[in-house]
Amino acid sequence: MELGGAESALLGLLQSVDPVRVDVDVFIYSHRGELMDFIPKEKVNLLPEMEAYSLTEKPMSEVVRMGYWRLAIARMIGRQKTVSFCKRHKDSGKPAECGTFFQQRATWKVLPKIQPNVEYDLAISFLTPHFFVLNNVRAKKKIGWIHTDYTRIMVDVEAELKMWERLDYIASISEEVGNRFCEVFPSLRPKLVLIENILNADFIRRRAKESEVSLCDDPTTVCLLTIGRFSPQKKMEDIPKICKKILEQGLQVKWFIIGYGSKGIENVVRENAKKEGVENKVVILGKQDNPYPYIQACDIYVQPSRYEGKSITVREAQILCKPVIVTNYPTAGSQIQTGVDGVIVPMDVDACAIEMAAFIRNVDLQEKMVEYLKTHDYGNVGEIKKIYRLCE
Repeated sequence: MELGGAESALLGLLQSVDPVRVDVDVFIYSHRGELMDFIPKEKVNLLPEMEAYSLTEKPMSEVVRMGYWRLAIARMIGRQKTVSFCKRHKDSGKPAECGTFFQQRATWKVLPKIQPNVEYDLAISFLTPHFFVLNNVRAKKKIGWIHTDYTRIMVDVEAELKMWERLDYIASISEEVGNRFCEVFPSLRPKLVLIENILNADFIRRRAKESEVSLCDDPTTVCLLTIGRFSPQKKMEDIPKICKKILEQGLQVKWFIIGYGSKGIENVVRENAKKEGVENKVVILGKQDNPYPYIQACDIYVQPSRYEGKSITVREAQILCKPVIVTNYPTAGSQIQTGVDGVIVPMDVDACAIEMAAFIRNVDLQEKMVEYLKTHDYGNVGEIKKIYRLCE
């Protein structure tokens, strides 16, 4: 349960469960991460960690040291499949997110069953791939989640189709995400159900007040904030260039980044900031256990991604009544009513900077957005009822 969009959505779902209506067991591969302590154990039953599953994401040397040779061999097979697939499709221009697919497809057979003496009414696999739930859990119905834009990533369509076909339902977090998924897997549309990300607004507001953060002492400086993993998807390497072009338009801004992930991409962000002469204006804050006080402290939240499913951090910023800027990735329109609860700007660096600067200057529009956000519910707690219906 590391910090991340899908993990926050899972936490929101668990916090919304009615323990009088349903009994819920939660199985997590590895009991680590900043969000573990916030699993509502008074509402759900957290199953014990199983050592073999906890090793599926740990270094291979540790797997071998612990004596799990079959798991090590299976993971090596999965890694070889990943490398081979990526070589065959290296010209696709899409980021490869198929590694966990091949790894899990190779390892489920050597892992023990989860609660083998229990048959559930509904088993939920919250993150793809879904082999562990499909093969190692007994349930009358099974559902798998989509969290991303499948047209923008490299997938083995034929192999993944065989996995998705075995599910009773496929949950999409927005209509647009579902439509994009069906562009890749058109035959799966009948299995699709819309269940938007569930966030606990009270929990987010409460955590935002846990500490007081000051991003900048200068009242004339506009504080921008971006949160996410350092990955190709998030496009953070362009932040220094955009920031410089905004500064060149006579605006005073400081752009803060909360993130972790690829050290290589983080270093590119730092190098680009130095190259553009904005190393004092683009500030990397690293990984923060509680990012909400930082959202509360910023003036505008910015999501400069290449693609998203439905960004959790954008929704969290809206819950905290912050004006939001997102780039025009394909699913942006499913989350932002541009000019109402945020603005959508071009992906191109120059055009992005021009429109961001125009929005930063338009204080009246920002204030109208804040008033709108105060009167609307972005938590979606009611979505839990759709899951209840699937159990029937």
